[in-house]
Amino acid sequence: MSLTKPLLAGLLITAIVAASLPPGAAAKTTPRQRMQNRLLLAKVKAKSPAPTPVIRGGSEAKAALRAQNRAILQRHPEWFSPSFPAGSLHLQSVVEKAIRRLQAQLGKPYVWGGETPEEGFDCSGLIFYAFNPLLAARLPRTANEMYHYRQARDVADNDLKRGDLLFFGIHSRDKADHVGVYLGNNRFIESPRTGEQIRISDLSDAFWQARFLGGKRILLNSTVRTPG
Repeated sequence: MSLTKPLLAGLLITAIVAASLPPGAAAKTTPRQRMQNRLLLAKVKAKSPAPTPVIRGGSEAKAALRAQNRAILQRHPEWFSPSFPAGSLHLQSVVEKAIRRLQAQLGKPYVWGGETPEEGFDCSGLIFYAFNPLLAARLPRTANEMYHYRQARDVADNDLKRGDLLFFGIHSRDKADHVGVYLGNNRFIESPRTGEQIRISDLSDAFWQARFLGGKRILLNSTVRTPG
């Protein structure tokens, strides 16, 4: 029968302590001496290195294990990817809430300065209405202020995601004077201008491409309200 290193060390300490006592004294040790012995043994155990884990099996077994891990990763990327932190499910639900609030306003009129379903919306008023109840900090009111909002993150054109804000310079390239919300597949929802209604437009249209300033992501784990 083989003994582990910590157990051998403990037996060795016990033997050393016992040998240092007079004959017959081991059975007569005081509670204080026994406590000291236990503390000494605990120190030896604490210094003992943890056993190194060993992966048993040959190259074929290890290759099979790697293949099994790859299959699990493909089925459940959210378990391992750093882009899916613990709060991602909450974030996804927040994005969908914002989209639902926007889509419920389709067909309502553009109204300059409007920011409620009862009166109608201008372009930034629509985002202000849909996003603010879901954010921890209040979003600015105008399109240009949203464009320069420090908590918003720049998004590359090829990395746009559902819920991102799209900014346009309709009358000037020096400032953002129009904003919409990306829905996916080059579509975005917007409140266009006086006389028009809230609608879904195509970002790939030449008119929008010529005036597109860029995308911003405001719905982030760090900006949305925490659940509860």
